[in-house]
Amino acid sequence: MTLLKFDAVLFDCDGVLVDSEPITNGVLRDMLEESGWKLSSAECMRIFIGKAVKDERAQIEANTGRPLTEDWMLRFRERRNEGLVRDLKAIRGAVDAVAKIHALHQGRIACASGADRFKVELQLQKCGLMPYFKGNIFSGHEQPRSKPAPDVYLAAAAALGVDPKRCAVVEDTVTGVTAGVAAGATVIGYSPPELGHDAPKALLATGAVHVFTDMADLPALLG
Repeated sequence: MTLLKFDAVLFDCDGVLVDSEPITNGVLRDMLEESGWKLSSAECMRIFIGKAVKDERAQIEANTGRPLTEDWMLRFRERRNEGLVRDLKAIRGAVDAVAKIHALHQGRIACASGADRFKVELQLQKCGLMPYFKGNIFSGHEQPRSKPAPDVYLAAAAALGVDPKRCAVVEDTVTGVTAGVAAGATVIGYSPPELGHDAPKALLATGAVHVFTDMADLPALLG
């Protein structure tokens, strides 16, 4: 299957380019339990995947009975970053796929993440992806609204000088697909087989036009 030709390709980061979600959510689960909210790993992933921790303040405070302080967030980021530096790997096939898409689109690609800039840049650098995205990295923390709002994708498209309707967005979460669709882009969902059958269905139901399971297939999908 080949989708429409696009003028630019906008990538989410976590879960699309780098396998960071188990690391970040493991740290988050541990710290929430220390604060009084006990979750399984699966529950933590279900609640928080694709979302910025700071945007879930009300839910965290309601379940821990404690304020989500800046000191807590600082300790979370420190422990998260230590885990990423130690254990992070690229999604299988992502580096090769990005290199091919970067060449096919004459460099008109961007990374548009809901995470903070330090985390995004740390991850891209560690996984050998920074050369393809340097200068075209966008953080939802620097926009008026984070995903599922479209702001970070609109900012990326504007910086590349491309109409969002002429952009492909590559996303792995319902939150991210919602953001891409709201931006007016064509969203392609990535859902590796280990996530099971329900994950692709959720992405399609949210507005992804196609879901693929192997990063090696992405360059051909984009023509």
